[in-house]
Amino acid sequence: MATKNDLAPLRSAHPTPLVFGAGAAIGVLGGMIGLGGAEFRLPLLIGLFGFAALSAVILNKAMSLVVVLVALPARLAAVPASEVAAHWPVAVNLLAGSLLGAWAGASWAVRMRSSTLYKVLAALMVLMAAALLVTHTTALGALALPLWAQVPCGVVAGFGIGVVAAIMGVAGGELLIPTIVLLFAVDIKTAGSLSLLVSLPTMLVAFARYSRDGSFAVLGANLRFTLTMAAGSIAGAVLGGLLLDVFPDLVLIPVLAVILLVSAVKLARHT
Repeated sequence: MATKNDLAPLRSAHPTPLVFGAGAAIGVLGGMIGLGGAEFRLPLLIGLFGFAALSAVILNKAMSLVVVLVALPARLAAVPASEVAAHWPVAVNLLAGSLLGAWAGASWAVRMRSSTLYKVLAALMVLMAAALLVTHTTALGALALPLWAQVPCGVVAGFGIGVVAAIMGVAGGELLIPTIVLLFAVDIKTAGSLSLLVSLPTMLVAFARYSRDGSFAVLGANLRFTLTMAAGSIAGAVLGGLLLDVFPDLVLIPVLAVILLVSAVKLARHT
């Protein structure tokens, strides 16, 4: 169970340029691979800014929500709305599981002991590193499942992704995009837009669950910090998008995976 100590420090006193710069650095990393970068932001909130695990998760969730809301119109403009709408059953299928998973994940996070949550976050960092490597270094092909198997698999996968996204405070695109490609044979560009449509309501459900817990007070106490880092993340994501083809995936992806694994080790050892 989370305790009052899990809220420390309740208010960040770090200078605004540092907060914005850290957010921008995370945004660049995410932008270069077409993601929001929230999985890189979480260990930074804990390691650099000193937030306890649950507080960091809640702040990360709030920033991820802001980034997704900003990214959604641009992403939908890049892919025709008719093309995205044609795949609405995919979004509904995943949401049937992810909404429940988000509520369950947030409920489990607020009830975990802080020491346990650090270890769970470390394990999920390893999962994200693996997903990053698989998605960006291998050619994903559809599993071609029959409809009777595809639908329940979508619900189960959605539930798992909702749990992970809620506990880490991320949008979940790292897991949603390969899931959509593998289960539903959607091209990766359209899958990116569909993942945002699934992520947004999933994040709102997790956010609603966190708002019912006393630990949610950390967001109100650090609202300026949150908005500043979110603004930096958005600015960095734009810059990262411009650098998209500067570094080859065979170099960039392993480096980012190593960053996640090192972060996982540090989180596992955190007390």
